[in-house]
Amino acid sequence: MASFPASTPLSLTIATRESRLALWQAEHVKACLQAQGHSVTLLGMTTLGDQILDRTLSKVGGKGLFVKELETALEDGRADLAVHSLKDVPMELPPGFELAAVMEREDPRDAWVSPDCAGLADLPPGAVVGTSSLRRQVLLQDALRELDRSDVRIEPLRGNLDTRLRKLDEGQYHAIVLAAAGLKRLGLGDRIRHVFEPETMLPAAGQGALGIEIRSGRPELRAALAPLCHARSWAAVAAERAVSRAMGGSCSMPLAAHAVLTDGNVFLRAAWGDVELGGPLVRAQDSLVLSDLADLAAAEALGTRVAAALRAGGAG
Repeated sequence: MASFPASTPLSLTIATRESRLALWQAEHVKACLQAQGHSVTLLGMTTLGDQILDRTLSKVGGKGLFVKELETALEDGRADLAVHSLKDVPMELPPGFELAAVMEREDPRDAWVSPDCAGLADLPPGAVVGTSSLRRQVLLQDALRELDRSDVRIEPLRGNLDTRLRKLDEGQYHAIVLAAAGLKRLGLGDRIRHVFEPETMLPAAGQGALGIEIRSGRPELRAALAPLCHARSWAAVAAERAVSRAMGGSCSMPLAAHAVLTDGNVFLRAAWGDVELGGPLVRAQDSLVLSDLADLAAAEALGTRVAAALRAGGAG
């Protein structure tokens, strides 16, 4: 566990979803804050997104279904902060709320999980692949076209991580695609048969990063959370989320965005497609030299440029 500089001790409550992965994330933040001398408790909650499992998110309200109840707990004072998987956080927060910290990112890539098939090329005729994401669906469709595998079906897969793995183990799917970060955080890395490189499966904006949301006007809370912030991760996800924001991104838009920082250079790639029409993906990329990692506005401007290139039909 990393050690953080001391700040004025606070008594804090973290609002969290009650899935095993969400609780791991909240416990991780709790431990980091306790290492600074703060007193921390958890407030477990079941969100509407956790309850609706028979329809895709794009048809029932999008990613905000996973955070609304937590924001209500912040607003009425039952909790001081909420811990989110950042890819599940809407691009625009409601008035009075702010993203106070982005922690160091775990592996942002997608993972191929299958008991029998090492990868797409090993799928049997008529195989079924499960995914909860329109982004993954269009990227998988693109990869399957390259393999001339029109026989493979991509079917919806909802539920928390454990539920998805259970459905795979029951034989409902030949393989499923999940975020590598969640599997690794829960000690399930041995379930991963293959990790997709971004060239094949470009990650979602913010994938692998944890975001901490608070009510605005809490300077003492921002100070307590400051040591948990990871500047490189925050700069990268700021660029990625700016692409999605400029594109009007939501669960109904199959959009990917992934930024890599190397020696101050931010290289950002994005892609989007159409699930119904199929066809080739539109891709765009751009880069900039970021002299100050705290200059999130510059990172966001990069994302806006890449989004403009996507709308123009791709560039780079």
